Amino acid sequence: MILVIGEFRLPLASIGAGREAMARVIATSRAEDGCIAYAYAEDVLEPGLFRVNEAWESCDALAAHFEMPHMKQWQRERAELGMTERKVTTYEAGAAEPL
Repeated sequence: MILVIGEFRLPLASIGAGREAMARVIATSRAEDGCIAYAYAEDVLEPGLFRVNEAWESCDALAAHFEMPHMKQWQRERAELGMTERKVTTYEAGAAEPL
């Protein structure tokens, strides 16, 4: 399993439009083959800071995700929204165990 963990910032004035764009990309991404989980969440203590949390079945599924039309659109939209401080990392996870 491939985990994608990260964060980014949107200017406060862009959050409304950003939520609409994020809702579209989340819904479409969750429907992709190989997507286990896909979510963005705004930090409770820092408005405008969003956390990224994704899980994919494989590197191939993640690579295919980046080539999807909705991801190309999201790349354009996030630049227009003024996204900054994007830091996203992938991790290969072994067996999962509930805590």
